[in-house]
Amino acid sequence: MIARNVENLVRSRLGSVVPAVVLLGPRQVGKTTLAKKIASDWPGGAVYLDMERPADRRRLDDADAYLRAQTGKLVVIDEIQRLPGLFEILRGIIDDRRAAGERFGHFLLLGSAALELIRQSSESLAGRVATMEISPVDILDAESSGIDAQTLWVRGGFPESLLAATDTASLDWRRDFIRSYLERDVPMFAPRIPTETLGRRWLMLAHQQGALLNQARLAGSLGIGASTLTRYVDLLVDLQLVRRLLPWSANVGKRLTKTPKVYVRDSGIVHALLELATWNDVLGHPVAGTSYEGFVIESLIQAAGPQRKAYFYRTHDGAEVDLVFERGGTPELAIEIKRSSAPSVERSFTVACEDLGVKDRFVVYPGAEAFPLRQGAQAIGLGALAAKLRAAT
Repeated sequence: MIARNVENLVRSRLGSVVPAVVLLGPRQVGKTTLAKKIASDWPGGAVYLDMERPADRRRLDDADAYLRAQTGKLVVIDEIQRLPGLFEILRGIIDDRRAAGERFGHFLLLGSAALELIRQSSESLAGRVATMEISPVDILDAESSGIDAQTLWVRGGFPESLLAATDTASLDWRRDFIRSYLERDVPMFAPRIPTETLGRRWLMLAHQQGALLNQARLAGSLGIGASTLTRYVDLLVDLQLVRRLLPWSANVGKRLTKTPKVYVRDSGIVHALLELATWNDVLGHPVAGTSYEGFVIESLIQAAGPQRKAYFYRTHDGAEVDLVFERGGTPELAIEIKRSSAPSVERSFTVACEDLGVKDRFVVYPGAEAFPLRQGAQAIGLGALAAKLRAAT
C-alpha cells in the first residue's frame, strides 16, 4: 500500500475541526482504501457504507434512524452522490450532535463528481463540512514508497496502474479504466452526452495535452457546437480527469493570453489514450514534452496545497511561464519545465518573471541536482521542488 499524505490531513480535519469531511476524487484513485484505513483504527469504531451496494442502501431506508444510532462512531459513506437526499438528513443529525456538545469526527463522505457534490454539500451542510481532494499518487507519495519519477510519469498515479506487475498489465488496467468511465460514469452523471463523442474528445485532449483550448476548432473537428464542447470539457473537469489551467490575467500593462490551457490530469491516462505502454514508447511520441509538462504541473499543484492558486502566464509578445503560483493575489513563484538533462533559461521566461515581479524562479528538469542558472533562476528536480512547496504550506 502506498502511504498518502492526504491521510494525515483528513484525520486532522475530522479529529479537531469539522463534523464532516467530503473527500473528492476520481474512481480508483484510492478514496475507499484511504477511508477504510482511517476507519480501521478510529476511536469509538466506524461504519462503512457503499451506496453502490444494494444491501448498504437498504440499511439507509430509514437513514435518519440508522445514522443517529451510530453515535460515537465515524460513518463512512462511499459514492454519496448516488443518494443526494442524505445531505439534508446529515445536517439535522450534525446540528443535534453539536447542540449536545459533540462537534467533530462524525462523517467521512466519498464521491466522484466534484462540482455536483460541492453544490449539494455547500447548500445543505454549509459551515458543517470540509471539502478535500484526493488525486492520483503524486511525486512525494511515490518517492516515499520507493517508486521513481520515471515509472510514475509513464504509468500515472492510479495505484493499481502504478503497482502493476508489468507495463502491459498497467496499460491494460488504464484501458479498462477509460472504458469504464465512458460506459458507466458518463451515462450516470450526464445521460444526454454521447459516450462515443466524449471518448473522442478525451482522446483529442491527450493529443493536444497542454494546448490552449481552441473551442471553435475542436468543436468543428468533432462536428458539434461550441456550447456542447464546453459541456464535454466541464464534465471531464468535474470528474477530476481534466484540469483547466487559467491564464494569469492581472493588469501588467501587456496584452495577455486569455484562453485557458487544458491538461489530462493523469499522465498515465494520457499515455493509455495514445496507446503508449513503455518509457521508450512515450519518449518516441510527439506528446512526450507536453506530457512531462502536465505531469510536473499536476505534481506541483498537489504539493502546493489549496492556499496557493495556479496559473500560467503568456503575453502576445511571447513572454511565458509554464506555472505561476500566487497567494493573496500576489505571484510568488514562477516555474519553467524542461525535459532536458541540461536545462537553460530562455529570455521569454526572464521577461515574464520581470512582468510578474517574481523573484523565486525555478526550472524543473528530470535530474536530481539543484544548481543556479542565469537571471536568478535555479534548476531543480521535481521531487525537491514539491518537497519545498509542501514544507511551506
